[in-house]
This record gives sequence, structure tokens and C-alpha cells, in this order.
Amino acid sequence: MTGLRQGSFRIFTISGINVYLHWSWFVIALFEINTRQRSYSSPIWNVLEYLALFAIVTTHEFGHALACRQVGGNANQIVLWPLGGVAYVDPPQRPGATLWSIAAGPLVNVALVPVFYALYKLGGSLDWAVTMPDLSEFLWAVQLTNAGLLVFNMLPIYPLDGGQILRSLLWFPLGRARSLMVSVILGFVGMAGFVAVAVLRQSVWFGILAAFLLLNCWNGLQHARVLLRMAKLPRRQGFSCPTCKVSPPIGDYWVCGQCRKPFDTFQSQSVCPNCGARFSTTRCLDCGRLSPMNDWTVPLVAPPLG
Repeated sequence: MTGLRQGSFRIFTISGINVYLHWSWFVIALFEINTRQRSYSSPIWNVLEYLALFAIVTTHEFGHALACRQVGGNANQIVLWPLGGVAYVDPPQRPGATLWSIAAGPLVNVALVPVFYALYKLGGSLDWAVTMPDLSEFLWAVQLTNAGLLVFNMLPIYPLDGGQILRSLLWFPLGRARSLMVSVILGFVGMAGFVAVAVLRQSVWFGILAAFLLLNCWNGLQHARVLLRMAKLPRRQGFSCPTCKVSPPIGDYWVCGQCRKPFDTFQSQSVCPNCGARFSTTRCLDCGRLSPMNDWTVPLVAPPLG
């Protein structure tokens, strides 16, 4: 996803959350607007319909970002691109916090269902299909768009929201690493389904979606393998991460920012034994958060990592 941010520019900021638009959005928007089959009297309605799609997507992504902040996580970037949107969220590495951060996005679509339905029914009662047919058609299209996005995102296929919600639920009984591994395997199965649909329907879009799923499932698989290896490492008693409460592993897993040599920051008391550089903060290898060394405290019980 780093490439998305590199090819994007900021369009606005709300509550400290920067929203970026990828350059490829304009290319696909031009194609999509010109090929839409709605029976509008003016092309401007096709433009409004496409913009409404991304307004819904943006609202969905803000649901992720704000929920992540609510549980103490970091979220300050959203990127919009032709396949939808990506909220860069970093919730605390707890199943409940991750579950809420992911589920809040689809819940926004759920909340929009009665809103769009009420607007469409209002148009029906005022006979907009006759007096303002373009507006009536537009409201129907927006209602279907929101419902379609909700159904699609809830498919239990990693990395879609449904797949990540499933992973968060599995995290409770299986642990962090194994829940991710199971979700990724199911994601590969779902990806194969998208490939089959792409071939049968000769659809470029389903092929692109399949490639997107494959890339993310592969990255998820590598991450799950790293987590499984880390779960087997011996842990240093006497310290725990202030964020995830997990004890650090024993070994030279931290790299000095000056001489680039690996060392065990807890064994050397935050001093690089190679060059003598002193560090006041250290990064948790499990959740990735950077915290002052003084905040690393004695854990009562080290949480299971597997």
C-alpha cells in the first residue's frame, strides 16, 4: 500500500485525518463515467453518481479511522483510488480493538441504508419518477451502491473487511498469529473464486481485484509466519510493552540507529554495546509501537502470542 501514498495528493483534512486521492482515480473515473448505462438526460448525473460512490467510500473509511482512534490507535491517512479507499489504521494489538476498528467501516454503510431508503421513498411519495426522473434514478443508484459496497466488504475474504472481522473474532480463541494464518488461507480461496469469475465473465475488474487479493494475502502470509516465529522466542521477564503488554524477546533483535549493529537493548540497558549510543525509547517488536524505556514495566502475566 506504500505505492498508493506515493502516487497520491492531499485533497482535504478533517479532524487531523488527511484524505489523499491517487492519480489513477481520474483515469478510471473518466472511463467509468463515459461507460455507465444509466438513463439520465445529462452526463452530469453520471458524474454525480460516481462522486456519490466515493463519498460513501470516504465516509466508510472515516468510520475505520475514527474507531481506531477511539480505542487508542493511530489513524491519520485515507487514500482513495480506483478500487475504493484505504484507511491507514494502527489499532492496539488486541482483538477487541482491532475488531472495532474494522467493523466500524461497514457499520457506517449499515447506518446509511435507512437514510438512502427514506430519501428514495420520499421521492416516490412526491412522484419524482415523473417530475424529476433523473433525481429519482440517482437516488435509486446511490441506494444500490451503498448496499453493494456493504455486501462486498462483508465477504469473509482477507483483506476485505469481512475477512479482517473474521480474523479479529478468531484472534480470541486462536491467538494473533494463527488467526491471521487461517484468515489468509481463506483469502487465497476467495482469490481463486475471483479469478474464476474473471475468466468466466472475461472481466478486467475482477482480474484486478483478484490480483489485489493475491498481493495482500501473500503479505499477510509472510506476516503470519513472522508472528508464529516470534511466538516461539524466549521472553525477557521484568519488562512488558506499555501498549500490547507483551514481554520483549531475548536476543539481538534491535538495530542501532548509528552503527547499524544489532543488539539486545534490554540486556545492555538501552546502550549500544558496539558504539555506545544511548536510546531513551525502544520499539516493541510485537506491536511496532515506540515507547520510552521507563514505561516498560514488569508484566504480571505475559499474554500468549500464538
